[in-house]
Amino acid sequence: MTEEIDLSKPPPAEPYDRARDEAQRARLMKVWETPTGWRRISAVNNSSVGKWYLLTSFAFFTFAGFLALLIRAQLAVPNNDLLSQSLYNQLFTLHGTAMMFLFAVPIFEAVAILILPEILGARDLPFPRLSAFGYWCFLIGGIFVCGSVFFGVAPDGGWFMYTPLSSDPDYSGLGADIWLLGLSFIEVSSIAAAVELIVGVLKSRPPGMRLNLIPLYCWYVLVVAGMILFAFPPLIAGDLLLEMERAFGWAFFDPDRGGDPLLWQHLFWIFGHPEVYIIFLPSIALIATILPTFAGRPMVGHSWIVLSAVGVAFLSFGLWVHHMFTTGLPEISLSFFSAASEAVAVPTGIQIFCFIATMLVSKLRRSVPMLFAGGALAIFVFGGLTGVMVALVPFDWQAHDSYFVVAHLHYTLIGGMLFPLFAGVHYWYPFVTQKRMSDRLGRWSFWLMFGGFNLAFLPMHWTGVMGMPRRVWTYDVTDGWAVLNMVSTIGAFVFAAGFVVLAVNVLWPRGKAPLVVRNLWNAGTMEWSGEVPDKPWGVRSIPYIHTRYPLWEQKELLGEMDRGEWFLPDAEEGKRELIITDILDARPLYVQRVGGPSYLTLGSAFCLGAVFILATFHLWALTLLFGAGFIGFTLWWLWTGTSEIPEKPEKMAGRGLVLPTYAQGNNSPGWWAVFITMTGDMTAFMGLVFSYFFYWTALPDFLPGAAKLPGFGWLLIGLALLLASWLTALAARERLAGGSAGQAMALLVAGVPLGAAGIGAWGWAAWSAGLDPTEASFDATVWVLILWMGLHLLLDAVMRLYVAARIWRKRCTPRYRADSANLTLFTHFLALTAVVIFALLALFPMLMGGA
Repeated sequence: MTEEIDLSKPPPAEPYDRARDEAQRARLMKVWETPTGWRRISAVNNSSVGKWYLLTSFAFFTFAGFLALLIRAQLAVPNNDLLSQSLYNQLFTLHGTAMMFLFAVPIFEAVAILILPEILGARDLPFPRLSAFGYWCFLIGGIFVCGSVFFGVAPDGGWFMYTPLSSDPDYSGLGADIWLLGLSFIEVSSIAAAVELIVGVLKSRPPGMRLNLIPLYCWYVLVVAGMILFAFPPLIAGDLLLEMERAFGWAFFDPDRGGDPLLWQHLFWIFGHPEVYIIFLPSIALIATILPTFAGRPMVGHSWIVLSAVGVAFLSFGLWVHHMFTTGLPEISLSFFSAASEAVAVPTGIQIFCFIATMLVSKLRRSVPMLFAGGALAIFVFGGLTGVMVALVPFDWQAHDSYFVVAHLHYTLIGGMLFPLFAGVHYWYPFVTQKRMSDRLGRWSFWLMFGGFNLAFLPMHWTGVMGMPRRVWTYDVTDGWAVLNMVSTIGAFVFAAGFVVLAVNVLWPRGKAPLVVRNLWNAGTMEWSGEVPDKPWGVRSIPYIHTRYPLWEQKELLGEMDRGEWFLPDAEEGKRELIITDILDARPLYVQRVGGPSYLTLGSAFCLGAVFILATFHLWALTLLFGAGFIGFTLWWLWTGTSEIPEKPEKMAGRGLVLPTYAQGNNSPGWWAVFITMTGDMTAFMGLVFSYFFYWTALPDFLPGAAKLPGFGWLLIGLALLLASWLTALAARERLAGGSAGQAMALLVAGVPLGAAGIGAWGWAAWSAGLDPTEASFDATVWVLILWMGLHLLLDAVMRLYVAARIWRKRCTPRYRADSANLTLFTHFLALTAVVIFALLALFPMLMGGA
């Protein structure tokens, strides 16, 4: 086993055998080769999914950019009637929505899925089918949301969808439902990618790559994916509340029925401000990867950069109220959030100073990627300075909802995100295509975009100070904004011309162009270790890594990898295999087998997309039908693609290393995937808990009298039944481990009616108390908590029956019981949710004395 090999130093290699190497390469090619034609997108490896993700993200960017040009054309001159007010509002809303939800975050996921395995020196990420599922959700959801504009029903309430205007179906129409349900579906893809990336960084590192040795890019991926888990779920909770009010009249945001429209702003900006850094940090990661290459030396202050990225992530969750300074909050709250908004500049500044220090202590090579990186730093620093200004409450009161904020937003996001991304396009284009882009066109595109950007957005600072409000459809010549708006419009079209030059540079056919040399830029990170022309298996053999810049510091590494002298050089069992390592020291734990090409992920995503789309039109019968289809496809995908019992318990992985071929519990990536997913789920649940206490603090009569509180006895009975259901899962796990498969199945099945009875008792407690969710916010909050628990119990029932079926078919056995361990972990979170809901519905009102 792994203890036989001392991985504190590289284990010795076997003598090279050319015939053996060629036979191993042939078997690898057969297993990893990407299908052709339309089947290519079902290849479920990082290369194919990442490329499609990247192309689709840029397609949505192009769409959103075209909408921006229409907006600028409308604002070019006073009293313009190029666009109607209704169409302008739809275009404005879709522009912000597409840029934030369909480009800025998905492009991070696309780049990470594409390059992360190679930069780690791994064959692939642990859940390639999950990556494919996330891509299909992103594509279907994006088409649904953006396509609405062609039918005149696009959302028109702004990309922030503020209540109470958006909560009134008669005023906002179908567009708000498309926004709410479409984006909830797209967020599924973001969370799926976050799970894949976190587990990938933590568990797919090559042997020897301890946590302190992982590249800076991987640190940023880990931080940002973790932020997604804590930022996106509160918006999902807010979407649920708003859609329940719109579809069924539940009282969450209507002040006349005890609701509060400010709750939506809190839930939205708890997501919205961390999202700025979810967008910014991955692009800074690109600079942190590109800069050492052209400096020819390691990054100055590596550890400081890591700590600063973590600090930015932490502080970003304490800033959301600076979007709400003008809503009448107490002064002490304004002071706290203003200070936090200023404080986030410190860790951000540390990263920028480390970049500058790296450039100062080296002789930089000139290149197009560095041109874009330098432009990004200049623009972002300027945007950061205006951010410090709007973080000051008195100034924010003057500039709030003016074009000054529009200018600040675009300087921060385009400088902090778009220019580094274009630097990455030029830098990694040879990695993806083995061809090189034109440097001449690259310089033209940079100067057009850099000049056009500043020409477009710098004047907006003055229009904002002069009083031009955001989201305005037109204006009068007497307002004095005409010249500045015309300059901004010209700048926007110049910027667009630069992007067209970049697109031509990327898409221009290079079929006869010579292949680039290997490691074109002489980089030190592992993504450039791939052979030219590239091979479908990623790395030839998984290496032992003990430095931060292996291609610089491990001189013989490439030759050893190419000759198959490291780990997993073969595919003798005909399986796609990865090495799973432990989190801290990257000691090998086991060999994981991952699924091959499959259309099941497409079927699952299509059915789930149909659930959200049909719910938009209130076609409930079809919604339930496709919901059943989603469950069916997902179970089929899991049945055939995960936790298969291996043909042998262990195998030789190379260099004398013998590894198990199966793992369960916290050694298994599946266990970590459940843990991470449920962490995000609990974050969404905490959004509902936040709503409960927000109402309690904001509404003096939120808690009703004792007569209208849910019955304590029924709530206690329900909790006891739910905890009994949880205990059956624990007992089933122990009975299965002890060899009693039949008893384990019986216990799993017995937990289903216990859970149903428990949620039934809670429902009866609320019903018998006369709680009507359409009358008061307390009633609606009680029912939405019970609904949340009921939906999770439905999922629990499906998972229990699935695991019971796996036991019955001997795919989950006393020795190979990963499915049982994963289910038990899920039920732990379910039990915790039940206890918290009981405390909110029974104990807290009792302590507060009812009203």
